[in-house]
Parts: sequence; structure tokens; C-alpha cells
Amino acid sequence: MPTDPLSTTFAALADPTRRAILARLARGEATVNELAAPFEVSLQAVSKHLKVLEQAGLISRGRTRQWRPCRLEAGPLADVAGWVAEYRRFWESGFDRLDEHLRQVQEGAE
Repeated sequence: MPTDPLSTTFAALADPTRRAILARLARGEATVNELAAPFEVSLQAVSKHLKVLEQAGLISRGRTRQWRPCRLEAGPLADVAGWVAEYRRFWESGFDRLDEHLRQVQEGAE
């Protein structure tokens, strides 16, 4: 597993099953059984996915009597969003330059 937090988060997000689990948890807490229900994999496999998500800080597990709910922890996702935002500025700047170039070309054709 990668050692820096951003790499750990991206590694956890690389799997579609883990992303689906996070999407479900975005709607509210759920048990392991509830999280496993939509998948055609063993409960053990889902538990391994949850362990990866927990190690990345993307989920936490509580305990209320016999109920052990999992919940989304959005902090690492904010770090990803910040990293992506840097590249968004790069692309938007490129699109702005392209818009200006196309405007100049169009004005020259008229």
C-alpha cells in the first residue's frame, strides 16, 4: 500500500466496488451486510474492501450494541478534490486560450 495519504486514497478509489461502497455510504450509515447486498462477492471480499477503505481513512466503523455501522469520512476526498482542482485550473486556462484564438480566427474570417 502507498505511504502518502493522497496515493493511499487514489489506490483505495481505484476499485469500482470500493467506489460503489462509498457511493452507498454517501447516503448514510450501513452495516457490512447492507453494503454487501448488491454485490455478487462473498462477505469476506466486501470486508477486505472495507478494510482498504478504512486504512485510507475513507470510512470509519462504529459500534452500537450488536450493530457495527460503517460511515463515510470525506476528509481524504477533499484532499483529492484539491489535487484535481489544480489541474482543472490548467485545463480551464487552456480552454480560455483556445476560446480567444477561435474568436480571433472567426473575426479574421469575417
